[in-house]
Amino acid sequence: MIPHLELQNHVATITLRRPEVANKLSPEDLPALIAHIKTINERDDIRVAVLRSEGKYFCSGYDISEVKNSQNQGSSFGEMVDVVEQCRAVTIAAVQGGVYGGATDLALACDFRVGSSAAEMFMPAARLGLHFYQGGLERYVTRLGLDTAKRLFLTCERLDAREMKACGFFTHLVEPDALQAVVDGLTETLGAMAPLPLFGMKKHLNLIARGLHNPEAIAQEVLRTVHSEDLQEGGAAWREKRKPVFKGR
Repeated sequence: MIPHLELQNHVATITLRRPEVANKLSPEDLPALIAHIKTINERDDIRVAVLRSEGKYFCSGYDISEVKNSQNQGSSFGEMVDVVEQCRAVTIAAVQGGVYGGATDLALACDFRVGSSAAEMFMPAARLGLHFYQGGLERYVTRLGLDTAKRLFLTCERLDAREMKACGFFTHLVEPDALQAVVDGLTETLGAMAPLPLFGMKKHLNLIARGLHNPEAIAQEVLRTVHSEDLQEGGAAWREKRKPVFKGR
């Protein structure tokens, strides 16, 4: 089954639903995931998007027998992951188990990666004879550093959950039975933030990491929040010791 999208309150949840094959991604999944992100981007009320999966494994990457079909312009694997990275909402990958191959890049494209201590990862591209695509190489380097990227791509070393946290792959590491509660808590925290700075800072932090930021665009975002109703609401709520009610304007 293709990934499922659920929208509820300020949260979108995308679920991978092929546990019998370790949630391996097939050609039809790529446009489906792109379409889900497009739907999320069109919804002003969605502030957080959670990527999760059913079963023991998070995702075993792309079906190697279909790899030639993963390079089609407009629906390639790399383009799909780029779309996830550029999602307007803040994204959380809930990684309950093994994450392999291209799925490691899919998780890295998310803003937060909450991992279970039962998880593990490896990137077998070199062992399979495949040169990884540019966007994925860039994500590994900008998020994990050059030395770690070389270690994982060139040796195909397998890392356990503790090592995934140490190298920066996981932003949070929890015991398996606490995974959902931590994801829910993080979702609630992010969902309570003012949307304009939340979305703006997410976008520009990613651009800064790649050396692609535009100082004028950042200045415009700053001014937009300075003159926003939400800033007035945030200040009033702070003074009145209550939770703010942000409207994204």
